[in-house]
Amino acid sequence: MSLDITPSLSSQIAQQIRQAIMDGSLKADDRLPTEGELALRYKVSRPTIREALKRLAAQNLVRSRRGPTGGTFINRPSTTDLSDALTSATTLLVGMDAFSMDDINQTRLLLETNCLQLAAIRINAAQLDALERELAEQQNDALTPEQFCASDVRFHRQIAEASGNPLLSFIMFSVIEALQPISNMVTFRFRERSVIIDQHQRILQALSQHDADQACAVLAEQVAYLTEKSSQAQQWKAQKPT
Repeated sequence: MSLDITPSLSSQIAQQIRQAIMDGSLKADDRLPTEGELALRYKVSRPTIREALKRLAAQNLVRSRRGPTGGTFINRPSTTDLSDALTSATTLLVGMDAFSMDDINQTRLLLETNCLQLAAIRINAAQLDALERELAEQQNDALTPEQFCASDVRFHRQIAEASGNPLLSFIMFSVIEALQPISNMVTFRFRERSVIIDQHQRILQALSQHDADQACAVLAEQVAYLTEKSSQAQQWKAQKPT
């Protein structure tokens, strides 16, 4: 069944304003014209303009302020907001089988290798302490699989932050938050926590010694281990009686 859906006027107007923000015509903190002025410009009703602005506000692209100096202003989304949006989109694509587990593991290895190379140079004492705390948390046998996964994500997210590269961290956060839980969910029946913990210990030791080659070698070992366990999980699932 095919559906011929025409975007609403409010959606089209919101998209035009969004495009103006993306191409730099509208900048952070710029004040938009009033609803009445926008209605005249686009030849639509005020409720249509109001709906368009609601769409932009939902994307955190505009904010409203009341009072004599109030109005609607272009917002500057935080990296956290944008990272969350990218994570959600990535998670959706994974759920729709747009990426294979091989894609996920290969992407993680490529990106996190770069993070480790930079982190080995730039990591500070506070970041090493944060990794130590996560490692101690992971050694708690009472952790549920979900809790262990959450600690695993935080450990690798800390590595991305220690790279000192905000753009690389931004991209890597999205990968870690969206893809690593999927990998953990697939492999948790087959992987050994003790193996993951040992690998994390050796990554931490390498970073504390500023040894990028060793840290990257252990990461490659971990990704290969998880790839093997993912294959076992998929075989088990295929053979499981329906």
